[in-house]
Amino acid sequence: MPEVNSSENLKTAYDNYYQDNDETWRMLGAKYKVEHIAEVCKGYTFDKVLEVGAGDGVILKLLADRNFSTELHAVELSASGVERIKERNIAAIKSVQEFDGYHLPFGDESMDLVILTHVLEHVEHERLLLRELKRVAKMIVIEVPRDYKQGVDTRIKHFLAYGHINVYTPTSLRYLLLTEGLDIVKDLTDTIAPEVTKFYTFETLRKPKNFWSVLKIDLEHSVKRIAAAVFGKKVEEQFANYYTVLCKKADHQPGIF
Repeated sequence: MPEVNSSENLKTAYDNYYQDNDETWRMLGAKYKVEHIAEVCKGYTFDKVLEVGAGDGVILKLLADRNFSTELHAVELSASGVERIKERNIAAIKSVQEFDGYHLPFGDESMDLVILTHVLEHVEHERLLLRELKRVAKMIVIEVPRDYKQGVDTRIKHFLAYGHINVYTPTSLRYLLLTEGLDIVKDLTDTIAPEVTKFYTFETLRKPKNFWSVLKIDLEHSVKRIAAAVFGKKVEEQFANYYTVLCKKADHQPGIF
């Protein structure tokens, strides 16, 4: 792999994020990410699990609470994130290390599962990272936000404010994974849960909370769920806010690189 590293500006940005951002908000988001991970991994058991881009460890904490794996490992870009993970004193975590964004300090196929949730949209060289995950892991869980919609090019400032330099649909992520020699074992889509929208609307944005504003959030969520159930997978993917996949190395690698 070429010597590619994440920039110091990016590392500094995430150091500030984990020092200043709100734990309640991150824990609420992690709750649903962990549910998605558990759902696509149902029927499998994993002894050694690595989270890449583990942030401040909220997902690892919730996975440990579920006894998801006997051994958890974490790598994170920012020093502040690494320190927060260590401060949690999660018994199942056997190693926490800072890394450069592309090179994992583990041997070939040393992990049963690697988790990469809401990271790929931030990665400049996404294919290089995927190849490194594939080297280390037998199976991989990836979740991305479904950011791509018509007119996405007019919202660049919005997405860059969150550090999203890549935008995906379920179709485009599947294309990326399949062309990198990864087979999809199981996938799911989901919409933003009402409690997450309510927290963001009323606690973060401080918008007025009343019967009608709460009802509007609940109705929008219900309409999306009903439309997906009635019209099938294509519509479900169009309305989705998250796309989660469990994948494994393909038996035959694509001969394009």
